[in-house]
Amino acid sequence: MSSPTSVEAAAAGSPAKTPTRTLFGHPRGLATLFLTEMWERFTHYGMRAILVLFMVSATAEGGFGISDQAASSIYGVFVASCYLLSLLGGWVADRLVGAQRAVVGGGALIVLGNAMLASGAPTVFFLGLAVIAFGVGLLKPNVSVLVGQLYPEGGSRRDAGFSLFYMGINVGALLGALLVPVCAARFGWHWGFVLPTLGMSFGVAQFLLTRRHLALVAASTASATLRSWLPLVAVVIAVAVIALLAGSGRLVIDPQWLAIASSWLIGLLALAYFVYLLLFAGLTPAERRRVGVIVALFVAATIYYSGQEQTGTSLTLFAERYTERTVLGWQIPAGAFQSISSVYILLLAPLFSALWISLDRRGRDPSTPVKFACGLILLGLGFLVMYVAASYVLSGHRVLPTWLVLSYGVQMCGDLCLAPVGLSSMTKLAAPRFAGQVMGMWFLAVALGNDLAGQFAATYDASNVGTLPALFLRTSGWGVLSGAALLLAAPWLKRLMAGVR
Repeated sequence: MSSPTSVEAAAAGSPAKTPTRTLFGHPRGLATLFLTEMWERFTHYGMRAILVLFMVSATAEGGFGISDQAASSIYGVFVASCYLLSLLGGWVADRLVGAQRAVVGGGALIVLGNAMLASGAPTVFFLGLAVIAFGVGLLKPNVSVLVGQLYPEGGSRRDAGFSLFYMGINVGALLGALLVPVCAARFGWHWGFVLPTLGMSFGVAQFLLTRRHLALVAASTASATLRSWLPLVAVVIAVAVIALLAGSGRLVIDPQWLAIASSWLIGLLALAYFVYLLLFAGLTPAERRRVGVIVALFVAATIYYSGQEQTGTSLTLFAERYTERTVLGWQIPAGAFQSISSVYILLLAPLFSALWISLDRRGRDPSTPVKFACGLILLGLGFLVMYVAASYVLSGHRVLPTWLVLSYGVQMCGDLCLAPVGLSSMTKLAAPRFAGQVMGMWFLAVALGNDLAGQFAATYDASNVGTLPALFLRTSGWGVLSGAALLLAAPWLKRLMAGVR
């Protein structure tokens, strides 16, 4: 699983009066939010574990029978939209409804969207993806704000609380990516989408039943007028109309064109914001130098996620078509291999945390750019493993699952060098008055990376197996070369950080 979901650990809430009841030394409300995010990640990673496989499956088998290229592009745009709409979700909570209501509303939309996927009707299905993206955008940034509000005193207790919250993210991702593909393989695609629907329903229900344990923050809806809602209503109507027209066939949209257009849009948004920070935000010279570092890390993160997020596209298709998946007479569903990432995160995260602390005590803790460079290089090495595996496939044989297991292991070591460090670095490098906006730029890097991941995977042609090793080798090369370039630039970037550790 990818660590961008741990962006919650960097969110901060406003001071609040907290309930005194505790559970293992933490506010009782942490359990509410732990389970809410666990079920949301169960739903999200479970659904996306079968999304591409369902879309490329033949209509006789219950799927849509669309091309690998179209399915990969749709996947990339969908996942990118979930992160991009987190910016809108934060605005809705801040200006209109408050964090708690945003979480409830987001969860309800996720339930509705997954139920629409389960219907199997193309028009309803693609509209359901849009509904889910809006739901994730509402829930994700705001559930983390609520975690921050449980610890108004800050300090190490707050860090420990976010660590427990992050465990909920990974537990949900692991269970979803494992159980949903098994359910789909046993009972059919539609039942595979029903299981995420039930999972998020549990999450919303327990949130409503136990929300009394959360911080007592006044609702922020007093100043929300009818006019305040107009931008949101306009966006929702526009997306709904486009999705309905596209699903009914009245509007023909090329998924690959849509992916390319959305990546340009995200890139231009990022460029415009960085130009604003550098030229018009009134930053001091030291703060402007740090913006240069943020830009470098933004580019590095985009490159990283453009490779790592092929977990749901090219790597899942490789598991489906070219991996020997029969163990003791049982065939492992291809989507279940996505759960391997979460297993590695759960096992390795404490070790990496201890490693950074140990190196820091000895005065040898690598700088943020060096850690990013290591993450990119490890990503490249992980895809180099897949290049070797894909080369064996050219001989007409399936390969053992150990290739995927090894590749995911190397990639997740890279993930732990880059993702948590990136979250921390955004909060440290940003000028205090722009901290929240710069954290939003991290979401934007994740969104752009996901979009590009879908586009890169779309270059794989099922009718020409030779394109698969080329895809993996190109991804490996991008990772290693960009990591090497960042490693060379690290001393200069460290100077621009102006003492920020």
